[in-house]
Amino acid sequence: MLIEKNDVELSVVIPMYNEELNIDYLFERLLCVLARLKMKYEIVCVNDGSKDNTLKYLVEYHQCNPTIKVVNLSRNFGKEIALTAGIDYATGAAVVPIDADLQDPPELIEELIAKWREGYDVVYATRLSRQGETWLKRFTANAFYQIIARLSPIPIPCNTGDFRLLDRRVVNVLKQMPEQNRFMKGLFAWVGFKQTSILFERPQRYKGTTKWNYWRLWNFAIGGITSFSFIPLKVWSYIGLAFSLFSFLYASFMIIRTFLFGIVVPGYASLMVVVLFLGGVQLLSLGIIGEYLGRVYEEVKGRPLYVVRECYGFVSESLNHTFVSK
Repeated sequence: MLIEKNDVELSVVIPMYNEELNIDYLFERLLCVLARLKMKYEIVCVNDGSKDNTLKYLVEYHQCNPTIKVVNLSRNFGKEIALTAGIDYATGAAVVPIDADLQDPPELIEELIAKWREGYDVVYATRLSRQGETWLKRFTANAFYQIIARLSPIPIPCNTGDFRLLDRRVVNVLKQMPEQNRFMKGLFAWVGFKQTSILFERPQRYKGTTKWNYWRLWNFAIGGITSFSFIPLKVWSYIGLAFSLFSFLYASFMIIRTFLFGIVVPGYASLMVVVLFLGGVQLLSLGIIGEYLGRVYEEVKGRPLYVVRECYGFVSESLNHTFVSK
């Protein structure tokens, strides 16, 4: 991958999907913050197959301000992949991923930079509250973080999104990770290094609606758990062992009762309950195994993570229509 080599100190990475309503206010606030920092910076915007005028507006901003660079993906690959593409193209000594909906306040970048200059390699922003979200969304989010904290051997910070600062050393490690099913919050934690956090009150979305419905959030949660824990696989060994022990004890009881009281005709209802229950357990265990097997299948195909259709603001414009893989 040919990317412009320069002395950029800070790269701000923004994955975007149908964010035309937020672009003007986003750049208004972000550029004010970056101007105060007095650092050489770039803004890497990744258009993740938007169907509105997001790409058009980004190109117009790039033409007015060359520090705004655009990576246009060939289709919608999902936020995790779009974020990966932005990190791949970022050249700064520090990289800050941020959402375009302004739920990650750009003003916090100054605090992230201050912690970075104290010697931290990763500075993540932890939410104290989640304004504008329903109680169900808050409940399911907290439940997910609690579950993955218990299942994963890697400590993953709770109530923490992708908004953080990453030192160049951390970015270089992330770029060596080739997995297709990417749970970026887990990868950020997996790399280690010296990490700390800042706290903030998360505001509600500026304009537009979230693209994360409950079905997508469910799949996202399953992907995160299966990417960073084998416990869902291991637990079925113990469940099978427990059922085997229970069956042995029950069979012993039946044998003893037969010797003492003779043969008793078993009830149809109890038999059906046991058969259906065990059948459900088997199907559930096969489903969990299938989740892991499907992810193995995705990895062995070896496809590139994303396809770039065109770039704006990078030295090598020959990247257009090029496959970009890890």
